[in-house]
Amino acid sequence: MTDVAAEKLKSDGWSIVDTTGFLNLVGPLWQRVVDGEHEYALVAQDKHHNRRGLVQGGLLMTFADRACGMTARYVSGRPTLATVQLDVHFVDSGKIGETLLARPRVVRTTRSLIFVTTEVTANNRTIVMANGVFKILKNDS
Repeated sequence: MTDVAAEKLKSDGWSIVDTTGFLNLVGPLWQRVVDGEHEYALVAQDKHHNRRGLVQGGLLMTFADRACGMTARYVSGRPTLATVQLDVHFVDSGKIGETLLARPRVVRTTRSLIFVTTEVTANNRTIVMANGVFKILKNDS
């Protein structure tokens, strides 16, 4: 990621999400809260390209899943949830160097499930539309 992109995100109130494991390899992932709404950003880096030189679909799916899941976790107040379904529609291609943005919205919550939707955009273009269902786990271990 370029230092320019990181500095722009920092100056706009974004902070890096602490991650481990697979997500640490993908990121950095950025987050902020604006008017009570959670927003997430990821700068598409060279390591994210597919064979055509565009942003790999798997990265877009991972980003949408993580953004929706983190929002579901905040809403539930529970530390452990699991994705039980994720529907992803690829609308346009992301380009290396673009900042991907997600603004997930909770559609419905039940005692055990949280339904979340998000649009991933880049430069005001819709890249991905995703809907996820997240299960609140009883055992938080």
